Amino acid sequence: MKKINVFNSRKKVIALSFLFLLLSAGFVFVKDNYYEISKSIELFGLVYKEVSFNYVDEISPDEFMKAGIRGMLASLDPYTVYLDEKNKGDIDLLTNGKYGGIGVSIGVRNDKVTVLELMDGYAAQRQGVRIGDIILSVDNREITKDNFDKISSFVKGEPGTIVELKLLRDDEPDTLKFDLVREEILVKSLTYAGFYPENSNNVYLKLTSFSRTAGDEIKKALKDLQTQKPINSVVLDLRGNPGGLLDVAVDICNKFISKGALIVSTKGRDTTQTKFYYASQEPMLNKTKLIVLINEGTASASEIVAGAIQDHDRGVIIGTKSFGKGLVQTITPLMYNSSIKITTAKYYTPSGRCIQKIDYSKKNDVFSKPNLMSASIFNTDNKRKVYAAGGITPDSLIEDEDESGIVKFLQAKGVFFKFANHFVNQNNKINFEKASDDKLFSEFETFTKNLNDEYKSESLRKVEQLIEASKGKNADKDILEDLLRLKKHYQKASLNEISKGKKEVVEEIKTELASRYYGYEGRVKADLQFDKQFQVSLKVLKDNSKYEKLLHNN
Repeated sequence: MKKINVFNSRKKVIALSFLFLLLSAGFVFVKDNYYEISKSIELFGLVYKEVSFNYVDEISPDEFMKAGIRGMLASLDPYTVYLDEKNKGDIDLLTNGKYGGIGVSIGVRNDKVTVLELMDGYAAQRQGVRIGDIILSVDNREITKDNFDKISSFVKGEPGTIVELKLLRDDEPDTLKFDLVREEILVKSLTYAGFYPENSNNVYLKLTSFSRTAGDEIKKALKDLQTQKPINSVVLDLRGNPGGLLDVAVDICNKFISKGALIVSTKGRDTTQTKFYYASQEPMLNKTKLIVLINEGTASASEIVAGAIQDHDRGVIIGTKSFGKGLVQTITPLMYNSSIKITTAKYYTPSGRCIQKIDYSKKNDVFSKPNLMSASIFNTDNKRKVYAAGGITPDSLIEDEDESGIVKFLQAKGVFFKFANHFVNQNNKINFEKASDDKLFSEFETFTKNLNDEYKSESLRKVEQLIEASKGKNADKDILEDLLRLKKHYQKASLNEISKGKKEVVEEIKTELASRYYGYEGRVKADLQFDKQFQVSLKVLKDNSKYEKLLHNN
């Protein structure tokens, strides 16, 4: 007779029962989750329908639905957004690095919509549009600061089509009309690449975004520069770079980091699906000295590059702390030419740190459970301490020099911008570089005196308001005389303050003029002369012991 092991049978029954309970619990959880989603969709639809039909004023169903979607997504993070058909051009620009346009950068200066930059070789520059021109209309649509946010959609369009611009120029009595043919604009992510200082073997790379072409742009630039002379060092400037495509960040790291090294990893809700990205190519510059410049505007993909270079001790990070965006977004196409960009993962640098600054899971009750932050201290390959949560901390913290109060005031008022327009229009054939600092400063002082209200400080404006209010039949003459003396005091103080800041004022003038005569590259070169963080980088690169100490100091 066969014996039955009661103990083993009981263990099997218990195990099967436990497995059944787990599967049942999972099924119940999934079932409950789908039920909640289904119920919520039905409820949302009922509210939308009732309000659309019964609200006291007529409602646009399309805009009302978009408002509901935006409100729902606003409870998450600022990077999870709905993109309708109007955003298609922006998506194409990010993913393909091109759009149909005329090659201008536009902004608001002194309440006027103004041309700020011209792209070399495109319609606007070829046909004579100038930096500083004020845009009055686009295809007979009046343009003001109130509809400035729509001008991009007015100017952009299918390549080969024509857009009409009416402009006002400083030295022209009448408006100017331009019929510009839209072209396929290839947007450069690498806006400057060259040896700087020009007689050195140091390469300066200014990367402003991580569009699809960024990696290829750097590769081509480095190849071209290597044919001119050996590259001994590189300064990669990521200041103000808001990021872009993750795989492009990986591609750029490939140019500097050893093959096989981990660059970044990403983890979504399902932590078992972690993705790892490794350097897959032999680097173009493996041993070359490298410095990466960052600041509070360095974010996302820029921080992936800076974090990988720092964690592998491949180069020195200089500047100020970065933005702290460690979230990854995925764009999913929807119907009717719309898409949704969703935060689907967090990224982690090679040492394992997530540099995300803000924990959005603590924001409200939408999140079912709070995010548990990992340890904050990690180690680089050389065992240097680095930190998570709050951006990339530079190896050498160098604050940019604060501009004087008068320079900030003049910048805010657009005075340097306006003076450069005036100078170019009056001295179009003069090489400004041959003009002495004293001559430039003297012309600038004369120019500011003629600006009247646009140049006045807030304090001076208020004194003048008090003077006007104090005038009249019953005016107190003593008070009025005191106010007039105070006005003269403020006027004299303003002139003295400009004189005290002469050095900085002249630097700003030269930078603005360089952009007028030599375009964007001219502005970059002029800026670098006065750039404290860049100048410190050059000193570190020249001092081998200092460079090595920063990479090994714990």
